[in-house]
Amino acid sequence: MSFFPASLETLIDRFASLPGIGRKSAQRLAFYVLSQPLEEARAFADAIMEARTGVHCCKICQNLTEDEICSICASDRRDHGTICVVSEPRDVLSIERAREYNGVYHVLHGVLSPMNHVGPDDIRIKELLQRVADSEVEEVIMATNPDTEGEATAMYLSRLLKPFEVKVTRLAYGIPVGSNLEFADDATLSRAMEGRTEM
Repeated sequence: MSFFPASLETLIDRFASLPGIGRKSAQRLAFYVLSQPLEEARAFADAIMEARTGVHCCKICQNLTEDEICSICASDRRDHGTICVVSEPRDVLSIERAREYNGVYHVLHGVLSPMNHVGPDDIRIKELLQRVADSEVEEVIMATNPDTEGEATAMYLSRLLKPFEVKVTRLAYGIPVGSNLEFADDATLSRAMEGRTEM
């Protein structure tokens, strides 16, 4: 038996379907939306629809954009000879925040995951290979997450890129800045040793 009107239950269900949102959080969000003036609620709904209809993938890098080509791909200040491959559009923001990378990106929109039935045809691998074949790319940086699926995806891509004779590199992983060695796990310490650099 439902304690709320059907339309409110539907709104709660919609919020609960979002990743990371449980039933209690969904209820809080739904009640918040109901407490807003009608204009605010309408503006919220319009923003969702505008983003959903206006945002699509860049035809070059597959990042999200409202234009045919995203601002990074369109920039002549970026190094188009270096492509950083990331799993999701949000990963681009993470790398851009560091302000150290000046190349371009390629967004896969996922990683290989046989357990979740995600294979090579389900992510943007063909587009990456076509891009490397059609342009003068010197280096491809694998910046997928250092988990099982991310590593498998990076290894798979590196094998596919071998015939193109481009330099394929992987982000270094290791001890986070500001942490203590005693709290680092074995895999992190191993990666840190492998990725050490000369001072």
